[in-house]
Amino acid sequence: MSYRVTFIPGDGIGPEVAWAARRCLDATGVAIQWDERLAGEAAIKQFQTPLPEETLQSIRDTRVAIKGPVTTPIGTGFRSVNVALRKALNLYACVRPCRTYAGVRSPFQHVDLVVVRENTEDLYAGIEFPAKDAQTVKLIAQLSEWSKQPIQPDAAISIKPISTTATERIVRFAFEYALSHGRKKVTAVHKANIMKFTDGLFMETSRRVAKTYEGRMAFEDRLVDATCMQLVLKPQEFDVLVLPNLYGDILSDLCAGLIGGLGVAPGANIGDGIALFEAVHGSAPKYQGMNKVNPVAMILSGVLLLQHVGEQEAAGRLEAAVERILREGKSVTYDLKADRNDPTAVGTREMTDAIIAQLKTVKVRV
Repeated sequence: MSYRVTFIPGDGIGPEVAWAARRCLDATGVAIQWDERLAGEAAIKQFQTPLPEETLQSIRDTRVAIKGPVTTPIGTGFRSVNVALRKALNLYACVRPCRTYAGVRSPFQHVDLVVVRENTEDLYAGIEFPAKDAQTVKLIAQLSEWSKQPIQPDAAISIKPISTTATERIVRFAFEYALSHGRKKVTAVHKANIMKFTDGLFMETSRRVAKTYEGRMAFEDRLVDATCMQLVLKPQEFDVLVLPNLYGDILSDLCAGLIGGLGVAPGANIGDGIALFEAVHGSAPKYQGMNKVNPVAMILSGVLLLQHVGEQEAAGRLEAAVERILREGKSVTYDLKADRNDPTAVGTREMTDAIIAQLKTVKVRV
């Protein structure tokens, strides 16, 4: 069977790691027809927009995409291309598996958890009002009147929408993901003791959905601050975590830290019948073109892509090949060495070559 997949190289180190993943996917023997499209700075140069309509249309047509990191200026310029993609394609579920691999230095061993993040609401919805703007001044006056709470007149304002509809959808997704992947527990994370209406709605909706899975899946809900503490004390207690958008972003980075960093953290953004795969890390422009960066997160995102399209055997072989290279610790990039100045460290291309060579010898059972 052949699959059509949209390929977005990205910018900064994006093309290097994205092509590493593409080479590995091709090396599995799975037949993929690639449709290469642009996003980010490269797209601005050609299309005067970071997210061309033809890129979006390609993903709508293929239903599956893999994207390298893209650069988003902080504070000015366009909003995040990643957020725009999720909104435009209604990719409401962000899935970020975090597991330890032998050979990767990390604070813990035997961590194997998944962060499921709601992608469309919360403060990431981008409903913001700048400080001292005329509309903001009016909004502050109205909010102060309604809430009977003082708001500084020079404040900027962000709106945090949390809906029953989106919460039900993401919590059901988390439970179905847990069931289909042999997981044992779902933990809903919130701050309902303080944000009683928004996070309170998330908590109450999660509990209601959880009742429909009683007897099939364990469930608990926890406060986000307590969850952060417990994650760095006893991460093995967690399995699948489901969170609103902002908490999910923060905790997925925390969980990446538990397993050795963003360099080994893959990601997927999934909607109804459509999926986009990408590494969790950013575009690191200062390393662009240096053949230096770790490609593992992008390659493991390719593993998630293979799992998504039903190529379980190929996915298993590719992940096993990555595991072998990490465990051996020879053909790995500088950040994966015990000493980051180790002269035996290899480049992005060379590590990818080693993983592809391992693919020829790996056998897995599905």
